[in-house]
Amino acid sequence: MIIDKLKSLLQEAPPAMAFEITEAGIASARIGARAELDYLPLKPGTLAVSPLKENVLDPDEFVSAVRSLAGTQAARKRRDVALILPDFSARISVLDFDLFPKDPTEQASLIRFRLKRSVPFDVESAVVSYWAQNGEKGKTDVVVVMAPLEIVSRYESPFRTAGMNPGMVTTSCLAALELAPEAGLSVLAKLTGRVLTVVVRDKIQLKLVRCLELPSADLEDVAAVLAPTFVYIEDNLGRRAEKLLLCGFGAATAEAQSRFTEELDVAVEPLRSPLGVPGENNAGLLGYLRSIARNN
Repeated sequence: MIIDKLKSLLQEAPPAMAFEITEAGIASARIGARAELDYLPLKPGTLAVSPLKENVLDPDEFVSAVRSLAGTQAARKRRDVALILPDFSARISVLDFDLFPKDPTEQASLIRFRLKRSVPFDVESAVVSYWAQNGEKGKTDVVVVMAPLEIVSRYESPFRTAGMNPGMVTTSCLAALELAPEAGLSVLAKLTGRVLTVVVRDKIQLKLVRCLELPSADLEDVAAVLAPTFVYIEDNLGRRAEKLLLCGFGAATAEAQSRFTEELDVAVEPLRSPLGVPGENNAGLLGYLRSIARNN
């Protein structure tokens, strides 16, 4: 499955290693008494993240990078690892249901039916995982993560070849949420290259997830997405967002913080981690490690 609820998974022993993949490179962590962090840039053209077509353009280079980061891990007995995929390689949706069946087979069928016309790939052959949240007025809000099976398999393949088993697979924004405060109505804006992921969360419940490729990573293009999102929040949730968290803005973080504080009239701060600065290439990994620290 592409995603399971991290907290339930982390009640078990943590995996030996965790990896976060982006077009720019692979961030990794050996998990022990202290996490050992590493990062290996990928040659341009190795990956091209997309929910529609092949992501791994240079399999040999990708395999070589994975083996380099795994080190002696590849020579040992097969071990479980955590794999964090780029947000843009999957689709995350929050669906509301007046009645949500209890039978898992009926649930999956209903979810695929709802998403059939709104995702840009074949839902019947896609990998799907989901979890239910209590919605408003007795409804059920279901968070759904869906990705083409072929895309997920190609990301997993080098790790299996290197003697590792991707026992937990998730997406960067969902893992990064572990770094966000679980209070109030908040928005996470996570920038990776030209891909912007926006997550709206009310305490621990997800209300909206958007992931789209921008014309550029300029703040003007980011603002063009955030402004209507904040209007949507007020119109549909009945109150204003209390906080905007920024991740992946790099040298433009201070400028973005100042601009969005004024334009959106909201408290703005960068996403933080005790293990380092969450950025466009490692926020999911740092969030995942935070989860392990909390639950072990």
